[in-house]
Amino acid sequence: MELEHVMDTHHTTSTPTREELNAELLEVPEPPEQPESPAPPGFEANVEVALRHIKGRRGGDLVGVILIGSGARKALTLHSDIDLMALVKGEADSHEILRVGDRLADIRYHGYQSVEEDLAYSLRLPSLLRKGRILYDHDGICVKLTEKIHHRFRQGPPPTSINEQIRLKAECYHLLGKAQDLVEKLGTAHYLLTLFYEDCISAFFRLRGFWLVAPVDVHRFMFSREPALADLAGQFLTATTLTDRLNFGRQFADLLFKDVPNPARID
Repeated sequence: MELEHVMDTHHTTSTPTREELNAELLEVPEPPEQPESPAPPGFEANVEVALRHIKGRRGGDLVGVILIGSGARKALTLHSDIDLMALVKGEADSHEILRVGDRLADIRYHGYQSVEEDLAYSLRLPSLLRKGRILYDHDGICVKLTEKIHHRFRQGPPPTSINEQIRLKAECYHLLGKAQDLVEKLGTAHYLLTLFYEDCISAFFRLRGFWLVAPVDVHRFMFSREPALADLAGQFLTATTLTDRLNFGRQFADLLFKDVPNPARID
C-alpha cells in the first residue's frame, strides 16, 4: 500500500511550467562599466604638435579643431591615428596625413558652415562628431556646433525609402551571387564576399535606423540589438572554407533583408 501511495503521489505531482521556472531565476546584473583607458605615453604631446601645425598652416581663417576617432573615445591602441577635423572660414575640403612621433596624424579641413549644413542629411557626421574633443575654439563656434550635433544625433538618421531598401538588398545579393559564380577563383570569390559583408553592414545600419558606429564596435553593437544576426555574422567571418562563408553569408543576408521586398518584375 505504501508503495502504491508513493507511486500515486509521483503521478499526481504537476510539472512546473516555463513561466514558474523563469520566475525563480535571479536577474543577471549588468557588467560594471570599465574605466577609460589612459592615453598612451606621448599621445597628448603628439596631439599638441599636430595642433600647432594646423594653426601655423591655416593662420587667421581657423575657427576650430576637434579630436575625433579613437583618441576622442578613449579607445586608443598602439596603432591608433591622431584623427583631427580642422574647421575654417569659407570653403575647404582638403586632407593631409603627417607623421607625429610614432603615430600618424590624419587631418581633414572643412568649412565650418558646410559641416553645419551637412548635419541635416549626413549618415556619418553626427555619430562621428558627437564624442569629439574640442582642442581649439574661436568665438565659441565649436561649442555651438557641438550643440547642433547632439540635437541632430537625438533625431536619428534619415529614414530609408522603399526604393533604397530594395537597392541595398539587390546590391548585397548581387555580390553574393558573383562570389558563388566564381568559386573556382578562390581569391576573387573571397574578395567579393568581403565587399558583400561591408555592404551588408552598411545596410544593417540604414535599414534598422541606427547611426554608424566605429568599425571595432560594429559586432558588439549588432549583438546588443539583434543577437541572431550577429551570430551569423560571426560565423561568416570565422568560417574557414569558401563553402561555409557562402552558406553563412546567405543566411546572414536572408535574415537581414527578410522584410525587404525583391525588385519588381517588368517581364
